[in-house]
Amino acid sequence: MEIVSTGGTYKLLKENGIEAIEVSDVTGFPEMLDGRVKTLHPMIHAGILARRDLPEHMQAIDDKNITPIDMVVINLYPFKQTVLKEGVEFEDIVENIDIGGPSMIRAAAKNYESVAVVTDPAQYSEIITQLKDAGELSLDLHQRLMAEAFVATANYDAMIASRMHKEFCEGFPASFPVPMEKVEDLRYGENPNQAAAFYMDPFTPGTTVAKSEQLHGKQLSYNNILDLDKALDICMDFEKPTAVVMKHTNPCGLASADNIYDAFMTAYNVDPLSAFGCVICLNRNCDVKTAEEISQHFVEAVICPDYEEGAVEIMEAKKNIRLLRTNAPICPAAKHREYKMKKVQGGMLVQTDEDVVIDPANLTVVTNRAPTEEEVHSLLFAWKLAKHVTSNAVVYVRGERAVGIGAGQMSRVDSAKIATMKANEPTEGCVMASDAFFPFRDGVDEAARAGVTAIIQPGGSIRDQEVIDAANEHGMAMVFTGCRVFRH
Repeated sequence: MEIVSTGGTYKLLKENGIEAIEVSDVTGFPEMLDGRVKTLHPMIHAGILARRDLPEHMQAIDDKNITPIDMVVINLYPFKQTVLKEGVEFEDIVENIDIGGPSMIRAAAKNYESVAVVTDPAQYSEIITQLKDAGELSLDLHQRLMAEAFVATANYDAMIASRMHKEFCEGFPASFPVPMEKVEDLRYGENPNQAAAFYMDPFTPGTTVAKSEQLHGKQLSYNNILDLDKALDICMDFEKPTAVVMKHTNPCGLASADNIYDAFMTAYNVDPLSAFGCVICLNRNCDVKTAEEISQHFVEAVICPDYEEGAVEIMEAKKNIRLLRTNAPICPAAKHREYKMKKVQGGMLVQTDEDVVIDPANLTVVTNRAPTEEEVHSLLFAWKLAKHVTSNAVVYVRGERAVGIGAGQMSRVDSAKIATMKANEPTEGCVMASDAFFPFRDGVDEAARAGVTAIIQPGGSIRDQEVIDAANEHGMAMVFTGCRVFRH
């Protein structure tokens, strides 16, 4: 057996007493262009690509004194690690685009029946075991290595394509490469009969669930991850201490306060019935007092920047609760806007993230009465909440806390009725936010019956005047934002 290696690996092998041959000795041509060209040579690629079952292939390489290569082991240039380095120069990124490595991997994978292609150290153990036990590798292993090799090069190219398109292009690319790395296989998907796995985009900056550290509890489920992601997304809209209580991808409680304990207590009590089995996000460290309260309830998971001393130990008494820390701030500055993707049968929808920030100065007052300064403050809080609730969304807010949340209805007036029904306190004096315009005045009339004093909505209905007239009849203030925030 002979080992052929390039410079850096050759040196490492020799230092460890392993005999090897330098690539340049095989090709008869020295590495050049600062190492850019070393394996791109017929002496290498013909040795990889020659089919052992075709006599003419074997005769051709024999005539040229080319030795067949039976195994290709490649660790690609660290493109991802280079991109993620702080302050990295673009030239360094380009220099870490591997050319020869992917070429040899693809060549070996194409000739998989004759050549084993190894692209991940995790594969070494099985290969060594089979070689020791049988002296050769099974066809089944050759086939799996081939498939995994093409996954490796596809993801490597996707990372490069994604980074370069972002650098030099605008809009949506002609095809949509998405670099993703598996975090883990999940126990199951939305339901036990569905298989699932969790992947992460290595280039997404900011605070994410995928980057968070789990401190306690059993493995996260598919549904846990969905709820944690949504809760984190909501919390990152707020600067003040804020708590979000999530259930089935909809918030059932949200509040901001002067401290995280008060924020949590208020948020949880918005709809304590729905909060059973919830996911909680706190945008401040979880203190002992808050941990004691959380431990009194059935909670699936908690995510926050960190936990104060003693807080984890208190909640660990609940063996199934998952405790995650982001080790990074949860705030607007930590929020990264990226493409949002939704798989549909036979295709995929891609859109930019919702990134409309409402300036109080740009609100259009459309009623006889303008909202008070206090109402404007609550309306903007309500708007931030409404844009995270599944459409049709109607929310009632008092101050900086949710009072009633109506989600996911086919009729907007039904969402208004549900918001009233779900309220755990009187709704008199609340403000209302709607994620889209009112198609009829009935939603406004329902809000009036609940005691709502001011409404924020996008506007844009052919019946806007009818809706405005209804608000005036009830003495309400109404403002238009001019933008819709549907979430299907």
